[in-house]
Amino acid sequence: MSDFGLLPDVPAQGGPDLWCTYAAVRTMTWLGRADGVVGADATADYVLSRGNPDGGFAWSRGMPSDAWATFYSASALTDLGHRLPDPDRTLDWLRTTWTGDAYAMTPGQEAEVWATHFSTRTAVEICGADVPDRQRLLAWLGRLQTRDGGLAWSIGHARAGEADVRACYYGVAAWRALCRLASTEPPWDVPALVAWLRERQDTSGGFRFSPGADVPCMWATYRAVGALAALGEEPARPCSEWILAQRDSSGAFLRWPGYAVADVWASFCAVGALKALDAPIEPVADAVDKGLAAMACPEGGFTYREPGYAADALSTAAAALVARDDDPLTSRLRRWLEGCLLPNEGGVMYMPGRGAEIRCTAWALAAGAFRDSPRDLSRILRWLSELQNPDGGFGYWHGRGSDMVSSAAAVEIHRLAGADGPTPFSSSALAAFVDQCASGDGYANVPRARPALRPGLHALRILNALDRADPFTADALLARHRVRGGGWANEGNRVPDLLSTYEAVVTADLHRLDVEPAHLTAYLDRTASPAGAAWSPLAPATEDPLAVCLHGLLRIRAGDPSFRLPALTLS
Repeated sequence: MSDFGLLPDVPAQGGPDLWCTYAAVRTMTWLGRADGVVGADATADYVLSRGNPDGGFAWSRGMPSDAWATFYSASALTDLGHRLPDPDRTLDWLRTTWTGDAYAMTPGQEAEVWATHFSTRTAVEICGADVPDRQRLLAWLGRLQTRDGGLAWSIGHARAGEADVRACYYGVAAWRALCRLASTEPPWDVPALVAWLRERQDTSGGFRFSPGADVPCMWATYRAVGALAALGEEPARPCSEWILAQRDSSGAFLRWPGYAVADVWASFCAVGALKALDAPIEPVADAVDKGLAAMACPEGGFTYREPGYAADALSTAAAALVARDDDPLTSRLRRWLEGCLLPNEGGVMYMPGRGAEIRCTAWALAAGAFRDSPRDLSRILRWLSELQNPDGGFGYWHGRGSDMVSSAAAVEIHRLAGADGPTPFSSSALAAFVDQCASGDGYANVPRARPALRPGLHALRILNALDRADPFTADALLARHRVRGGGWANEGNRVPDLLSTYEAVVTADLHRLDVEPAHLTAYLDRTASPAGAAWSPLAPATEDPLAVCLHGLLRIRAGDPSFRLPALTLS
């Protein structure tokens, strides 16, 4: 179990994060102090900047909309006293993710309970509208129940018996949202569901995510008591004392016993759990308020702890990837990344204390973390085997719908952590998912979406790892998206971008296809300046650590054709 108070300090970006911002604003709202949110107007502007023209919201500027970001953005704006810019357009976007039975995270993906919870609540609670077909949604929610009584991430997960406290909460919260418009009986065997949830309570009073989870934590406790309260039930034994015991000397909350950092997730979960238990929250309000204020970012929004210490896994891995191996900082960066392998999940978190994410795990391994720890590598591979979805693909985190970005990251994790052994997942099922994403003469990121360069590159790398190498298709795809003036474009062949160019070179090298040094250097020269590196020739150069990392690795590759680029994926 990691103790973040003892980990080395590493360079921290300290910028705002959407989930942290939602958690901070919602916690202040629960405390009755929404009017005291630090930098409220700037925070609203930050959230609004995540909006897309389609009416949805994205995790970061420029990314496609998804249900996760849309719910958090819409909820934070509402708590701050702001209206959605265009509720009808947001509702229209939500309908594009409707599968006929429930909601997917993005258009074209399979329905799962994370997205269904987010989108149902956004539609009903914020947009004031009903779901497209409430009876079909209720039936879908009912089919999430496993034989032992819990709720699973999706219908396929339910067949496999993979229940989780979080899935229980999201399913129950979606049902409760539907009840706002018309009262309806819960679509489950409620006594069995209640019994399953109560069995997750530790003798200490806290809850675990599932029977296989290592330790009770605040996140699982909030979700469990929240689900029980919505069903009109209580935990099997007292819980408030365990929650109140997870505090540091300042009175702010920690995630679990032995965890050393009071962060935004702990405050959010603790206050939410106390409210669900109908326990007093005023005695903890001042300490939580003070702690959250310290997590506010000068430009608006919040991060997970004090901005000066708020490192994240992607930026930290990026710094390690371009640092010299003998630089003392490099070992500190790797050690910090290794500290993100926490109890209950075997992958690396984007931010400590958050859920494990597949892209962050791939970046951490590429940066050299865990290279001297076979035990941790085995744990990562075991987690990877648990992460594969019933459709054969992988999602960003446990239970999220599959996509090509995450599936390519899974293949790279296996290469870095256990390439000499058999794949810890079903290769045939993964190949079948890739085939689902085929579209015309290319591939899309998710089934039924538009094809583009990067999804095609992801698909080709996955198929190569599964002994279905296709250098002719790779050559043709790269040629279609090659930009005459240097680099590659994700769509068409006019505007190149750094991520597409990086992945193009990775895939070309893997398939032993020629990369013209002059063509690559021309792109790098166009996107470099004393200010740093740009994501495209149309964007300003900045010191963004991810752009600087990818640009720097490509510069090494341009000068040394034998240099093997790590297969890093982002979007």
